[in-house]
Amino acid sequence: MATSRSFSSMLNEYLPTELLKEELLKRDWILSNVEKDDNWLGGNLVVPFQGARASSVEFGQLAAQGDISEYQYVRGNVAAYKEVWGSLVFQHTDLMQHGTISEQNFLKMLPDMIDDFMGYMKEVISINLGTGPEFAVVSSSADAATGVFVVDRIDRFSIGQKCVLDDNDSGPTDVYVIGVNIDDNKVTLSATRGGAAANLAAYTSAQAAKFYHPGAQANSFTSIQSALLSQAAGGSAQLHGISKTAWPYLQATNVSGASVTATNIVEKLFDFYTTVRQKARGNANTFLMSYKHLASVMKLLETQKGGFKVTPTTQNASLYGWTEIEITSVKGALKLVGIQEWADSSIVALDLSAFKFYSNGMMKKRQSPDGKEYFEVRGTTGFSYIVDVACFGELVCLKPSTCGVLHSISY
Repeated sequence: MATSRSFSSMLNEYLPTELLKEELLKRDWILSNVEKDDNWLGGNLVVPFQGARASSVEFGQLAAQGDISEYQYVRGNVAAYKEVWGSLVFQHTDLMQHGTISEQNFLKMLPDMIDDFMGYMKEVISINLGTGPEFAVVSSSADAATGVFVVDRIDRFSIGQKCVLDDNDSGPTDVYVIGVNIDDNKVTLSATRGGAAANLAAYTSAQAAKFYHPGAQANSFTSIQSALLSQAAGGSAQLHGISKTAWPYLQATNVSGASVTATNIVEKLFDFYTTVRQKARGNANTFLMSYKHLASVMKLLETQKGGFKVTPTTQNASLYGWTEIEITSVKGALKLVGIQEWADSSIVALDLSAFKFYSNGMMKKRQSPDGKEYFEVRGTTGFSYIVDVACFGELVCLKPSTCGVLHSISY
């Protein structure tokens, strides 16, 4: 028996090319662009707001003394921050080896691996902050008995990944990804790490089966989508511990997007923008959407620009390589942002000043009292070193009424 190694196939061999790994796109637009406060140490976070303004205005007479409306201020609060943890493990035997990979020793990779993993964590957090706890939805469960599901976001799955699968009529179950088919959008799942494909026929697309990161169903951050959507449209019933229906301040402008299609999306966006400008009080001119919707917009603008003026806002971006575009018409100017972490079911008109992410130092590696940034584990197969990364915080919607959401899009 030998001690455990994870990278034995990569050591002590001549590799003439650079080590190759998947180069992920930057997928943390929300976490990067929302204003942040890193000084929240936990406990109750008070969110006060003006629930109603003085509104007694009468023509030709004074308001009666007992009939004058007053300003009303409301004390909302966030009871505690949420926690998300990421973990890496390194085998001691790997660290003892001194094989050559390209120009540098394998040890040089380790800091890069931690940085890469923290980038992945930021992506996971941004998805959670944007559209909520689930990170993928089952499109077809026809082969669920053999552990195979067709999903809407195949890019969010990785070999060895632990997920939670749940639907509307079954309890949640832990599953492990053992196969990813990019072209067919299929994942193959096992009930155990390193096991065979599992029979998961109880989980169906008809019952809205979804995938979650472990713990996300109960401990997710407040998302932009849940904060802005009404309860009837799938959002939360409360914000800052207070019912949304109690105060207009807590209500974003909700517009059904059921009639949106790939051929009318530009006109529908400007109609939506007009409605938001009429009802909201902020400057919600940044529209967050999935790449699917951005692609539909760009195709229309390429073939029939008409009265629209289009300006790329991403530096050095080529046509069809934009992630941000600006459209100007007689109805106003819109900045459209296509991001990987957004779902296809909605488009949000965002006033960036409406949200702030409060945290206790943002992303941090766990450090022991004696300064070590790893935890050592001894077993019969050798030593392992575990590195943990944490983020404590919560997304707070400070001005929901300045924003809008176009929901129920299904084309």
